[in-house]
Amino acid sequence: MTTNPEEAGFRYDASLAEKIEESWQQRWEEAGTYHTPNPAGDLSPTGELGRLDTASAYGPPQDLFERESLYIMDMFPYPSGAGLHVGHPLGYLATDVFGRYQRMCGRNVMHALSYDAFGLPADLYAVQTGQHPRITTDANISNMKQQLRRLGLAHDARRSFATTDDEFVKWTQWIFLQIFNSWYDPEARTEGEDSVGAARPIGTLIDQFASGTRPTPDGRDWAQLSRAEQESILQDYRLAYVSESPVNWCPGLGTVLANEEVTAEGLSERGNFPVYTRRLRQWNMRITAYADRLIDDLDALDWPSAVRTMQINWIGRSKGALLRLPVAGSDAHVEVYTTRPDTLFGATYLVLSPEHPQVADLTAAAWDETVPERWRGTGATPAEAIAAYQREAAAKTDADRQQSRDKTGIFTGSSALNPATGQEIPVFVADYVLMGYGTGAIMAVPAEDPRDWEFAKEFGLPYIRTVEPPADHDEDSPYTGDGRMINSANDSIDINGLEVAEAKARITRWLADQGLAEESTQYRLRDWLFSRQRYWGEPFPIVYDAEGTPIALPDEMLPVELPEVDNFAPRTFAADDADSRPEPALGRNRDWVEVELDLGDGPRTYYRETNTMPNWAGSSWYQLRYADPHNAEKVVDPANEAYWLGPRESKPRGGADLYVGGAEHAVLHLLYARFWHKVLFDLGHVSSSEPFHRLVNQGYIQAYAYTDSRGVYVPAAEVEERTDESGEPTFWYAGEQVNREYGKIGKSLKNSVMPDEMYDAYGADTFRVYEMSMGPIEQARPWETRAVVGAHRFLQRVWRLVVDETTGRTVVREGTADAATLKVLHKVIDGVRDDMENLRFNTAISKLIVLTNHATKQGGATRDVLEPLTIMLSPFAPHLAEELWSRLGHSSTITYASFPAADPQHLVADQVTCVVQVKGKVRARIEVDPEISEAELERLALESPNAIKALDGAGVRKVIVRAPKLVNIVPDA
Repeated sequence: MTTNPEEAGFRYDASLAEKIEESWQQRWEEAGTYHTPNPAGDLSPTGELGRLDTASAYGPPQDLFERESLYIMDMFPYPSGAGLHVGHPLGYLATDVFGRYQRMCGRNVMHALSYDAFGLPADLYAVQTGQHPRITTDANISNMKQQLRRLGLAHDARRSFATTDDEFVKWTQWIFLQIFNSWYDPEARTEGEDSVGAARPIGTLIDQFASGTRPTPDGRDWAQLSRAEQESILQDYRLAYVSESPVNWCPGLGTVLANEEVTAEGLSERGNFPVYTRRLRQWNMRITAYADRLIDDLDALDWPSAVRTMQINWIGRSKGALLRLPVAGSDAHVEVYTTRPDTLFGATYLVLSPEHPQVADLTAAAWDETVPERWRGTGATPAEAIAAYQREAAAKTDADRQQSRDKTGIFTGSSALNPATGQEIPVFVADYVLMGYGTGAIMAVPAEDPRDWEFAKEFGLPYIRTVEPPADHDEDSPYTGDGRMINSANDSIDINGLEVAEAKARITRWLADQGLAEESTQYRLRDWLFSRQRYWGEPFPIVYDAEGTPIALPDEMLPVELPEVDNFAPRTFAADDADSRPEPALGRNRDWVEVELDLGDGPRTYYRETNTMPNWAGSSWYQLRYADPHNAEKVVDPANEAYWLGPRESKPRGGADLYVGGAEHAVLHLLYARFWHKVLFDLGHVSSSEPFHRLVNQGYIQAYAYTDSRGVYVPAAEVEERTDESGEPTFWYAGEQVNREYGKIGKSLKNSVMPDEMYDAYGADTFRVYEMSMGPIEQARPWETRAVVGAHRFLQRVWRLVVDETTGRTVVREGTADAATLKVLHKVIDGVRDDMENLRFNTAISKLIVLTNHATKQGGATRDVLEPLTIMLSPFAPHLAEELWSRLGHSSTITYASFPAADPQHLVADQVTCVVQVKGKVRARIEVDPEISEAELERLALESPNAIKALDGAGVRKVIVRAPKLVNIVPDA
């Protein structure tokens, strides 16, 4: 098939490019060119949707399933109402180019694109307009599909879906139930894994309680406990559980946020709204159980070191000691975790977070008359003062609490005992200590910690140095560096003079002997907060009985669909942000919330969960759905999962072969997806223990942005460039001069460039080539619309090598290429292959330009040059290459043509230059065969006229030969 030249004209311009591109896109879709077979199910060669059209020359090869698999993924796009700008397709184009190359190298490539369609933007738009989020989302997906279609991406459209599809929701809810009905057994081993500890069905834990091999907390028989009492115990083990705990409440968004969704400044990652700490009943995922595996298994992944480091730091594994400091005059104790137990002699007070559960127990009934006024706060009693302080702390963000230099706190009226010094030390409540870190309590060592130092100065508390500072250290400041221990001895232990590591070990053993400490590993990672108080999300497949016990719905009742509501806005209890609480939108449909079900005990009234899942739910498992997109019986058929994601020698923990997306997902999405995948692996649903083997973070595309005198961004497309008197460019908007800067393309900087503009001006292939030629895929690159024409001219030169622009006829020289051209060709083939394997698409394009320019200068090329050039161009400009391939006489698609291999005989240089030195100075250069022997090279060097002249009759004492490039002649003295 070729495009009719009478309709399109013969010059490769935007008009002809559009006709070529739309024509071939239609042919590819009709023929199923990019359909990728599965081993089993409806997409297998014998399946309902997998049967190949043997009559089509543009369909996939009959033996495709017999080839080695390669699974390529793009990070889930969210279908925005604004559509795509030119920065969005960068990653999609990179994976498409790589996939097309791998098909030509004989791989069975699976590549598809779907839509992460639940999300806060659609929910907020529904709140603003009253329009159902599904209407908005479906319209956005339709628009995005149209924009992406013009790019000619080689996706298997049969594998596409949206997370809002009923079948996808069903399996998202099913996976949630697998997690809910599991616990983490620290003694379990999973076959093929080195680590100990794995998820196991909750039934195995119930069996242990029922048999008495694991005692219940209060010692009663399991059978004696009510259903609610049993579930209360199981909630402490389930991997998905409900708890009342401190959460991040964002009134501006009307929902609770996970820690990862809150910035360091204490604002919501989306929208920059203030976030407050509240104690609310919420769903959590026990991701902390997997902390060690999430760190240790990174070693087997081919990920950027920066992403690996970010995950390691976020999980925050640290080794230290868990100390139990006795409460004076009581049998109670306070647990503190510290990585520096060696500084215990310097602990002069104790601090509890305002949310710490022991605050109430340690709050005295009244102030002792000796308590300083500044320790008392504003209340008449300790209880009143602390309650007021807790309310104030709840109104602050975590960032404000930690970063403020004005340290505040209230004395509880209680004291703890420092076991190292024997001294009683006061116990304070202070908001610079967070409940989410460690145990929510610290032993304060002001001489070695800046925040403790500031608090001690504010409250008149003593400090004792336990680490010797340098001689020039400012005495009026804490010392946080290393050094030898000082002031650290009592009658039974002396660690003075020791270095930190030995001091830590010795004092931890000493405390352990007294039952006051044990070595402990702690993590910065906290359990994943999994509830959202919004409408547009997956409903939980959970109901509650009259006692509030959560009960999993059976699989046959899935999916639980979203009910209709009259208002999508989440409401809040109380008027001000400090005391507000969420009320989910789903709670308004009482007919949906209160439901009569028979769950095995006869028909009863139950109450549905009114929170929804976060949008991270769907993206935590979609790598499995691509592998088996229509399976209604299993989350994924084992044969399909093993074929696409199963472990191989090249990917020992399995997963997608290549995953491309933004570095902004280094913690949130990637950590969550790894957790879900590992649970499914432990439970035997998948053979791979990691979802993504190789990860590449594409850089951003940046474009010029402009700000006015107020610093407000103005529309870049409406800025006019002028030249001042000195010839320098200036920039104007609405009659005012504006400032120019580079920034990430997007709505906020008003500098978006739409790909549709590029399609109209040059065609999609030019846009593809330009984006891939801008620089290394991992690096940010500047967008310059005026530079796109360079990519277009390159494609025009390729076109003219095959097509006569005057007549439209195919022009191919007869015979074979000359030796010089063959050398250029095979050098380019060799280089392009290496570049493609390593995702260096920009340098691959540069090499293709070299070959094209060489052929153009010669006035044309023979078939043995044009066909390899067309094949190598195909991953970058697939429509143009398919058209040229057809015009070159081929009746089948170029998609599966074999990628050319370099002929070694054409890679050998004809001659190399040998430098001849006499007395260390270059005296001659001779052209020699690169395979020349040392003896022959020595003879030629000694016979060269310039060497003879330089020797000037002197004898030769020694000749040093480094064939083929150097001969050094040492004459007699």
